[in-house]
Amino acid sequence: MSAAQYPAVSVIMPVLNEERHLRNSVRHILEQEYAGEMEVVIALGPSDDRTDEIAAELVREDARVHTVPNPTGRTPAALNAAIKASRHPIVVRVDGHGMLSPNYIATAVRLLEETGAQNVGGIMHAEGENAWEDAVAAAMTSKIGVGNAAFHTGGKAGPAETVYLGVFRREALERADGYNVEFIRAQDWELNFRIREAGGLIWFSPELKVQYRPRPSIRALSKQYKEYGRWRHVVARYHSGSINLRYLAPPAAVCAIAAGTVVGAAVTPWAFVVPAGYVAAIVAGSLPAGKGLSLKARAQIPVALATMHMSWGHGFLTSPRSLARKVVASRRPAVREQTVRPS
Repeated sequence: MSAAQYPAVSVIMPVLNEERHLRNSVRHILEQEYAGEMEVVIALGPSDDRTDEIAAELVREDARVHTVPNPTGRTPAALNAAIKASRHPIVVRVDGHGMLSPNYIATAVRLLEETGAQNVGGIMHAEGENAWEDAVAAAMTSKIGVGNAAFHTGGKAGPAETVYLGVFRREALERADGYNVEFIRAQDWELNFRIREAGGLIWFSPELKVQYRPRPSIRALSKQYKEYGRWRHVVARYHSGSINLRYLAPPAAVCAIAAGTVVGAAVTPWAFVVPAGYVAAIVAGSLPAGKGLSLKARAQIPVALATMHMSWGHGFLTSPRSLARKVVASRRPAVREQTVRPS
């Protein structure tokens, strides 16, 4: 593909309270070696830190960067607003704490051409900046932590249920009417499910990597994974056939550990074998996951694993039916209309 044949690309970013990483994330975009035209559209939620100030600086520094408001602060609304405000045939999703690997965009465009896919994506390459974040990153990239999800653990290139973030053909987003705004979480999985249901191909490639910064505390990690579980159950309720054993493992573990603990305390201590077995399993599983890390980080991997499993499972089990109850009714053209160029 010659330089003149590279399609123009719109990079969209939903942003809320990202003062820590926003500038570096945008730098990784603007430094991409891509021969085609590129723009960056940042959808700004109601942040209570310096995110808006940093975004304004980025707009002044580079004419390719624009902003658009997202008063709801919700990710799917931000994505739809950024898509509407963008104008190019290829749409690249990046989060405010994600760092694109070199040549990410050029590689993704090539893969779209080679595979005919509607969306291509790769690995959520978690990297920490301290011992706790290193532990979470190790847990998030291990099979004992997240199962066989290729976008976490890697794998061979090929068709996939979903991918991390994604590089889309605009027409695929328009046919799907964009992201469903009712899905505060799991909006990527839900959108990719609808694209696949319409006959589109989702393609995973380990060539594509996005550096991801893990949550900085146990509380933040627990909240994140509880929400993942809650919203993954919503997807399962609204799209029959979208669930598999990997998603049922955490809620099953929560039930088994709770039952073992209650029975062990009330009936027979032998029942404590269940929670003890779980602890032994995550400790053993953390050993290979922690290779190359500091002793402090390795010691925290079992804590990260248990937080992820139990929070996800609890969220899945307690997901109320009232969540996203307007899913079907709310699907409407969300990304087809062009808007005035954002600031």
